[in-house]
Amino acid sequence: DAEGRVVGEMSVELELLQERDVVKVVPGTKMPCDGTVVLGETSVDEALVTGESMPVTKRVGDKVIGSTLNQTGLVHVVAEGVGENTMLNNIIKLVEDAQTSKAPIQAYADYISARFVPVVVAISCVAFLVWLAAAEAGAVPRAWVQKETDGNDFLFAFLFAISVLVIACPCALGLAVPTAVMVGTGVGARN
Repeated sequence: DAEGRVVGEMSVELELLQERDVVKVVPGTKMPCDGTVVLGETSVDEALVTGESMPVTKRVGDKVIGSTLNQTGLVHVVAEGVGENTMLNNIIKLVEDAQTSKAPIQAYADYISARFVPVVVAISCVAFLVWLAAAEAGAVPRAWVQKETDGNDFLFAFLFAISVLVIACPCALGLAVPTAVMVGTGVGARN
C-alpha cells in the first residue's frame, strides 16, 4: 500500500521482477535478485559467488546476492539488482571479457613463438642430418648407436632432433601465458 506495507502476495515470473519489489524467499530456494533483507533471518550459501563453503547468516539490513541459496529461514528481500543488473551477471561479463581479450604479454608471447618455432624446427633438422651423417660415417662409437637404438642410425639421429625440439620449443611460453590469465581471472572473479 502507500505506506510500504505488504497487502498481498502473488507469484510472478522472474522476468517481471522489478527493482523495489519485495520478494518472499522461502528456505531451499535461490535468491531471485540482489537486494536487502527487510524481514526475517536466514543462512545463505554464497559458494557460487564467493567460493566460501560455509553458510552466511543474513539479517534485516544485510545484502543478499541473486542466485545464492537460501538455506534455513523465510526472508523478505527488497529487489535492488534484477535481470542483467545482478552481481553474478556482472561477474560473468567480466570473466567473459577477460577470457576473450588478449593481454599484452600474450600478444608478445605469440609474436616470439611465431618467429622462434621455425628457427627451432630448422635447428632440429640440422641436428638430425649432422647426427645421421656422423653415425653413418662411423664418427660416432657404434656402442652408442647400439645401446640407444639397437644399431639403427636413423633412430639415433632422430633422438637428437627430438631432444632439440623438446628443449628449445617455446610451447611452454605459449601455454603459460593463457594459463596465467585464466588463473588470474578465476582469482579475480572470486574476490
